Amino acid sequence: MTALFPRYKIDTPQRIAGFLAQCGHESNNFTVLEENLYYRAETLDKVFPKYFKNAGRNAADYAKKPEAIANIVYGGRMGNTQPGDGYRFRGRGVIQLTGRDNYTNFGKTLNKSAEDTAEYVATKPGALESACWYWSTRNINKYADANDIVGMTKAINGGTIGLEDRKKHYAHAVEVLSGHH
Repeated sequence: MTALFPRYKIDTPQRIAGFLAQCGHESNNFTVLEENLYYRAETLDKVFPKYFKNAGRNAADYAKKPEAIANIVYGGRMGNTQPGDGYRFRGRGVIQLTGRDNYTNFGKTLNKSAEDTAEYVATKPGALESACWYWSTRNINKYADANDIVGMTKAINGGTIGLEDRKKHYAHAVEVLSGHH
């Protein structure tokens, strides 16, 4: 973090606290670095109805088959055009980087192909750097500068899922970073 944060301008207590809070929530306290796609049939129909139940697909045919699930859910979108891209470019990293487009764009900053970038993001340094890149390219610092937890959350996951947990992480990080722990 000490090497990456300055490079991505995550360089004030508010920005660092915001990053740690959001990423802590997204990665279950930095322990989950790859999307878990091991779903039961009932869960597939509930979580991804558009691709299973509503699409007339029998979820039981895909249950507990992460590669098949990723290729159905992510195939043909987010830049995934080749067979197997859905799984190849599934969510990885502290903020789940997903889709060939994201891996390609992050990879350009590293002079790596999308495929090589996927391998890098599967490592701990890559998992963290991809999150810094994502944070920076979406200008999430502006929300952190304003102490706007809702803005940060929406910029990362499109909604406000886990908002209370993110607020708790943020308050704790601000407390620690300001020396009041």
